[in-house]
Amino acid sequence: MMRDKNLYAQILGIQSPWVVREVDLNLQGGEIHIHVNYDPQGSLTCPECGSEVPGYDIRERRWRHLDTCQYKTIVVAEIPRCQCPKHGVHQVSVPWAEPGSRFTALFEALVIDWLREASMIAVSRRLRVSWDQIDGVMKRAVQRGLERREETSPKHLGVDETSFKKGHRYVTVVQDQETRYVLQVGEGRGRETLDHFYESLDSKQVSAIESVSMDMHQPYIQSTLKHVPGADEKICFDKFHVAQHLGNAVDKVRRQEHKQLIAQGDETLKGTKYLWLRNPEKMKDEDWWALDILRECALRTARAWAIKELAMSLWDYVKRGWAMKAWKGWLSWAQRCRLDPMTKVAKTVKRHLWGIINAVTLKRNNASSESLNAKIQKLKRWACGYRNPERFKTIIMFHLGGLDLYPQRIRQS
Repeated sequence: MMRDKNLYAQILGIQSPWVVREVDLNLQGGEIHIHVNYDPQGSLTCPECGSEVPGYDIRERRWRHLDTCQYKTIVVAEIPRCQCPKHGVHQVSVPWAEPGSRFTALFEALVIDWLREASMIAVSRRLRVSWDQIDGVMKRAVQRGLERREETSPKHLGVDETSFKKGHRYVTVVQDQETRYVLQVGEGRGRETLDHFYESLDSKQVSAIESVSMDMHQPYIQSTLKHVPGADEKICFDKFHVAQHLGNAVDKVRRQEHKQLIAQGDETLKGTKYLWLRNPEKMKDEDWWALDILRECALRTARAWAIKELAMSLWDYVKRGWAMKAWKGWLSWAQRCRLDPMTKVAKTVKRHLWGIINAVTLKRNNASSESLNAKIQKLKRWACGYRNPERFKTIIMFHLGGLDLYPQRIRQS
């Protein structure tokens, strides 16, 4: 029994004035209880200020520890509370666990390691802990990570929205495009959400921003214009969102034309939807062969496709003047094409041309944010969806914030 006491004392990092009094094995219950006492001769210190203070009372507390040979292991300790003249009554700190946790530091580290590799449901089942307990571990880990995060001045930001629940419920995600780490997750996609991020930065950090990539969402635009100096030359409207608008317009033209052709008994456009929307760089030879045949048919859809593809070829310019000239030429064609869906997109592009030219000349886009969004949706599927936005924000920062998550004791070792 003495060896058991010494073993668990070393594992838990227990030293004077703490002592392992007893190790109790409950075969029927499948648990091992490690009983720890505080030496009454030891002095008490306030966990807030570290000054020596008098005792107040003693309360029993329990912590889940790493399993021992498949047996659930529980640390049971009678913890003194002290009374500090400045900070009031507090429970003294224990060496085996973080404040506010009902798990030992080693067990929390295990949960964190598992969460990096598996879904919350799998971790809950394998480690025999509840969803709420896992959520508590994640919240403490993210809080530690944010407190430890060094102050940085990101140069290139990506701002995007992602859904967390049906019914148009969104969060706004701000990413450092150089490190690919999430800087902030805010509930909603209104101006005030992004305002909160910018207001958390000091003047030096705001001045260091060189570009902000986003879609053409007005609240994001207005917030950035308000807070970032020279934002009208730094806001970059994402190429992939422009492509999405153009692709949707091409598909509307196709659907309109297909409906008219079908009425005439012509099935030329039947089954061609994704042929017009596919990225040419990813098209196979047989796709190009089929597309070339369709383009020779003088279809309105083919004309819309050509307008879209010309726009996609205008992102390689380096000089602002040449880029502006090329895009204005494209606008002239798109606005005169007599295809309503394309002319509507042309009006949108014209209103936002300044940010498109910024994206072209600064060579910035939101590709990393789109990749991030895919990872976030995977996390949501892992958890079978989220009803609570706070939990959703926590899991994003846990997995994608680049944070130092581990308890202090584990971090030091």
